Amino acid sequence: MSQGRGQLTNRIKAKSKELLGYEITQKELRLMPYILYTMQNEQKIEIHKIDPEERKILKKWKSEDHIEGGASGLRITKEFWNILCEIVFLGYVDID
Repeated sequence: MSQGRGQLTNRIKAKSKELLGYEITQKELRLMPYILYTMQNEQKIEIHKIDPEERKILKKWKSEDHIEGGASGLRITKEFWNILCEIVFLGYVDID
């Protein structure tokens, strides 16, 4: 069985638990590449591209001090950036 891109696997759940302290959801995994893209480009979340469930995820990340701001300008900690990179690598690049 091969892993599809953006598929939440046990390996990703374990890594997120190790790095974040909890198992991420499928929706959270799929939001992560958008946050990386946003930070590399305009650094502003396009609110029309974010649904209510994703807004809750962003709120959770804000409450955990991983990110600040949003549509007016997004900021992210280096630690959280590295966590996103590692998880996105497992979910989209290092496909077994």
